[in-house]
Amino acid sequence: MRIGNPITLLTKDLSFFHSLLKSCIHGDYSSSPISIFRDLLRSCLRPNHLTMSILLQASTASLLPHSSLDSLSSQVGGVHTHLTKSGLDRFVYVKTSLLDLYLKMGCVTTARVLFDEMPERDTVAWNALICGYSRNGYESDAWKLFIVMLQQGFSPSATTLVNLLPFCGHSRFVSQGKSVHAIAAKSGLELDSQAKNALISFYSKCTELDSAKLLFTEMEDKSTVSWNTMIGAYSQSGLQEEAFTVFRDMFEKSVEITSVTVINLLSAHVSHEPLHCLVVKSGMVKDNSVITSLICAYSRCGSLDSAERLYASATQDSIVGLTSIVSSYAEKGDMDIVVLYFSKMRQRCIKIDAIALVGILHGCSNSSHIDIGMSLHAFAIKSGLCTQTLVVNGLITMYSKFDDVETVLFLFEQLEEAPIISWNSVISGCVQSGRASTAFEVFHQMKLSGGPMPDAITIASLLAGCSQLCCLHLGKKLHAYTFRNNLEIEKFVCTALIDMYAKCGNIVLAESVFKSIKAPCTATWNSVISGYSLAGLQSQAFSCYMEMREQGLKPDKITFLGVISACTHGGLVDEGKIYFRAMIKEFGISPSLQHCALMVGLLGRACLFTEALILIWKMDIKADSAVWGALLSACIVKREVELGEYVAKKMFMLDYRNGGLYVLMSNLYATEAMWDDVARVRRMMKDNGYDGYLGVSQT
Repeated sequence: MRIGNPITLLTKDLSFFHSLLKSCIHGDYSSSPISIFRDLLRSCLRPNHLTMSILLQASTASLLPHSSLDSLSSQVGGVHTHLTKSGLDRFVYVKTSLLDLYLKMGCVTTARVLFDEMPERDTVAWNALICGYSRNGYESDAWKLFIVMLQQGFSPSATTLVNLLPFCGHSRFVSQGKSVHAIAAKSGLELDSQAKNALISFYSKCTELDSAKLLFTEMEDKSTVSWNTMIGAYSQSGLQEEAFTVFRDMFEKSVEITSVTVINLLSAHVSHEPLHCLVVKSGMVKDNSVITSLICAYSRCGSLDSAERLYASATQDSIVGLTSIVSSYAEKGDMDIVVLYFSKMRQRCIKIDAIALVGILHGCSNSSHIDIGMSLHAFAIKSGLCTQTLVVNGLITMYSKFDDVETVLFLFEQLEEAPIISWNSVISGCVQSGRASTAFEVFHQMKLSGGPMPDAITIASLLAGCSQLCCLHLGKKLHAYTFRNNLEIEKFVCTALIDMYAKCGNIVLAESVFKSIKAPCTATWNSVISGYSLAGLQSQAFSCYMEMREQGLKPDKITFLGVISACTHGGLVDEGKIYFRAMIKEFGISPSLQHCALMVGLLGRACLFTEALILIWKMDIKADSAVWGALLSACIVKREVELGEYVAKKMFMLDYRNGGLYVLMSNLYATEAMWDDVARVRRMMKDNGYDGYLGVSQT
């Protein structure tokens, strides 16, 4: 309802308006606090300091993310003027309320001027400014203000510490966070549950979980917030079992389970189906944040039917849940479904944000998706999303997959400010497109332009470039850089170093890097196995595989590519069959085209052509030119002309533009001195424009 006629307002007193303003604080009244204040003034009543304090609190509470700050600033400016003229700004708590309102609006400079003008300040005023600085991203200023507060003899309250600790979880403020803990312990504030929860959260952010656990264990009166904070601490660190253990204790002690509890558990990847049952039983099915988290959990594990049904049952559209579903389809490569969803989102006027668009762009993984990718690029330009660094990085990654390095470089040049993630996207994209030399040119530009310092991802990408160029000298320089900057602690950098040294022909240095790692992961083992295989050291490759298994690590597709490749290089047919069978039967890994190509080559070179053909015919996926090429190469080595001709016809149907195919056929005929056929193939090469390949074929 809205108060209208001024005559009827004469019978109202200040307490009536105070009640209306208090209703705004709790969200129980539809009119804005400023409108109520105007009605109060029209009623000929004179507001007092209590009126102004409640008004400012109500205005702060009514702020919404989409509020028009221009019109609001004008209205608040009017209230500020009234306070100054009436002299009511002399009351500390009134000015503190105004200060808080300005900070909530993001007017940090104005708030600081107000604070500096205050003749008297209390702890609440200090807390308001510290909290405002922290909330608006002025962490250093918040910390400096806290120091001044202590120097001027003000004792911090639990609220002070709770306002300071959230940003202390960042790496550059960890020591300050520990200082806050020391102050809390000295002043007795450590016993305050709010302060203790904030400390638990702080220690979890800086990955000191033992300290967080100790604080939690010491708490005598644990609230739901305390339990949720500890579950969240383990969830953020990916410690699923620990998070569930805390939840189980919480459940057994009959502590109230809230939506935050469920969301924290889902973020820890705790089994979502039992949690879904709990959500239904506890009546949280109408909580959109919980439903969105469940949708994301179902999408993440590939249960897209369940995710879609849950999304359809939600009371309102959730861009986060929908993005999760669409991104999962994109990750699977189901771009037809992705395009369908994208069209529906546009039709229903659901605003597609940068995160949603980047999730879709990741699905454009090969040249067959180029039309979709370019359409999405056009949408990004039209919608204005192309100005966001996140989207530009997504486009750079997409065009890298299309091997379109020119467009990658063009997009990069359009960025006004390039953060390290953008430089890394370009460098990695160039390497993946086979343009390692261009990647190093970009890297030199990064150094010359005073760009960001290279990080572990930069170095790993450049090491892959060294492998591509077989440039050992440059690889050693990058290795030295990792030592100087303490980047060798990153396992993926060590993995890239092992791969680089092996591909550049120095297996001794590859071994040395591997032995320096305390607990190698599967990817690191894969690199050293592949390195030994490449160097022709089959027994070492097999020994590494056995040692990896003894340490309880599960081999993956890359592991088996390494060991089967070792078998191929050594002509070890029986061993190759054993590993290939183990991959399928023991570990449930479906062989890729690369696995099949290796096995076909191994069988063919052992003259087991029938077995090789049976393997091809039994493949779950259609054999490509690489698989048939492995068989054709074996036919050339073993002079199997008839089978070779059959295979060549298959390859011609698959990849008729491949000039190398003509070379292989020419070589096959040359091994049997079938010169008429050699001449015929050469004529075909000339007719199809492959004259440049003639110097490669044997005579």
